[in-house]
Amino acid sequence: MTRYASRGVHGQTVEALARRLLGGEWPEGATLDLVALQAELDVSLTALRESLKVLAAKGLVDARQRRGTFVRPRAHWNLLDPDVLRWRLAATPAGEGGDAALHRDLGEVRAIVEPAAARLAAERRDPDDLAVLEEALVAMGRAASPTEAAAADLAFHRGLLAATHNELLARMELVIESGLERRDLLVHSSAAAGDPVPQHRAVLTAVRERDADAAEALMRTLLAQAARDLDRASEQQRPHD
Repeated sequence: MTRYASRGVHGQTVEALARRLLGGEWPEGATLDLVALQAELDVSLTALRESLKVLAAKGLVDARQRRGTFVRPRAHWNLLDPDVLRWRLAATPAGEGGDAALHRDLGEVRAIVEPAAARLAAERRDPDDLAVLEEALVAMGRAASPTEAAAADLAFHRGLLAATHNELLARMELVIESGLERRDLLVHSSAAAGDPVPQHRAVLTAVRERDADAAEALMRTLLAQAARDLDRASEQQRPHD
């Protein structure tokens, strides 16, 4: 996923505005003071307006004559947009608990989507799909850092969605990626992290053998364990009295 922050001043301005909005600094209905923001961010008014257009396209803000630019009601936000998901996660540092609700929501979405995807993958996979999944497993086993482990885990789940040969399911990777990357970095950086390869290998074996029932059940088991790992890792990160 391309980060806006890598796109120069315009992208950095988009990121700064989005994180503040999604972090709760501006409540729904609040009117933004563009003159003050321009001075604070040290950008031109044109650059600021162009950045706000990005947020408007994602349903976060709107602009009206005599009212100015304001935060739209949350019901209008495109919460499934990958950038919006990432900005929500970035607005609260990992382990502080503020992102727990979003992780829960993403976990529930995954629990609905991925077992069904594993079933379809078992029915429809081709040799190329199996090669992609095997490559991801090898990378998972060789991962020497939390970043490498997270990337390999994401590659496996992305490959599984692609193996359904359903274009709409395959695009769910954009939703899953946002939470999975953050979750994996937290878990794989924790002492609570176990070896992720065996459970992923079991799913791949079922997909390879075209055992749709087993693929679905094993994916449910894998996701349940992932949720427990996240709970333990979050607890270790949380400050204690």
